[in-house]
Formats: sequence, structure tokens, C-alpha cells
Amino acid sequence: MINMDVSEKLVIHTASEDWQASPAKGVWRKPLEREAAETGLVTSIVKYEAGSRFSEHSHPLGEEIFVLEGVFSDEDGDYPAGTYIRNHPGSKHSPFSEQGCTLFVKLNQFDKKDQTTVRVDTLNTPWQPGIGGLEVMPLHGFEEENVALVKWPQGERFQPHSHFGGEEILVLSGEFQDEYGQYPQYSWLRSPHMSKHFPFVEQETIIYVKTGHLLRRA
Repeated sequence: MINMDVSEKLVIHTASEDWQASPAKGVWRKPLEREAAETGLVTSIVKYEAGSRFSEHSHPLGEEIFVLEGVFSDEDGDYPAGTYIRNHPGSKHSPFSEQGCTLFVKLNQFDKKDQTTVRVDTLNTPWQPGIGGLEVMPLHGFEEENVALVKWPQGERFQPHSHFGGEEILVLSGEFQDEYGQYPQYSWLRSPHMSKHFPFVEQETIIYVKTGHLLRRA
């Protein structure tokens, strides 16, 4: 197991982590949290070399993907950088990438009742006004879980707050900060239930944020 204790605060600067081989030739990964070697819950950064592919596989408790770079594909379509994907529990596919891609992937972490399939082109979806100068792009919500992108304008400071049900962040661009440190692009943060912080940025920054979901794993 890797980083499965959700009562611990975690920060991983994924850009400096080493790639590890997957069972599929040309597909590499950086595990961030993992229940078992090739089954169960896993969160990782995944890289497909050009022309690589994975054999058909199922997602017993769902799959969530954010395409960071390149173009990801499966039998249902092509998904360029900026695409948010949710494949419902029990779904299956045969993914590949003709030109190569890098992904943020979460496997087997959905509620069984969450049967919604989601495809969002975040580069062509309008932002909505948030608190202060923030802009928000909701991606999905189910019961206690909420997923969104949040855009922070240069110099924005947010109010101190706590995270009911925990919070998970992937920095997509810019640099996110709080009183505990600085988090450049592709940093991954996992904060426990009822943890607190005072976030801010010095440059425009976009983050992927998931909240509320860690209660299922407590």
C-alpha cells in the first residue's frame, strides 16, 4: 500500500517523482496513493508514449481522468488536454494514445450509486464567479463529493477555512500556496477531514479540487 492513511496530510511534487513501468508497454505512471499493486483504489499520474495502448479493462468502482497533456483516446472518442472524464462503476474500455499524453487518474473511488458518465472540455467551458476574485468551473457532484476547477487571479488570498470530508488538489498551472508551503505545477495535495489552511497565490493559478470524498475512506 502507498499513502492510504487519509488522516495524514500529503504533499507530492509529482514533477520530481520517477516514472514507473506499468503492465502495458509504453505506459508509465507515478503512484500517489495505491491500495494494491494492480487492483483497488489508486491515484496516479500516467504517461502514454505515442502509439501505446492498454488492453480492455473494467472499472469496478469507476474511473476519473483529467488530461494534462497530449490527446487520450478510447473506443468512444479522442480527449485532448483539458478534458475531464468520469467513467461510471462497472464501465470498461480499451484506452490508447496515438501522439502520447499525460493524465491524472483516479481508479475505484466512486460511490456505487454514482452512475453518471461525464465528459467536460474545460478549455471551452465558461467559468462561473466564485468567492472574492476566484472563478469556478463545476465538473461533478454526488452526495458529499464535489469536483471543480478553480482559477485564482494574481495576488488572490482566500479566507482561512476547514475541509469537511477532506480536500484534494492538483495544481494544473501557476503556483498554489498556503501557510505550509509552495506548490508548483502538478503538485498533489491531500488534506484530511476538518484540516485547515489559508491559501493564496502570487501568480494566476488554476487548480483541480475535490472535496468531501475522504469521509468514505475514514
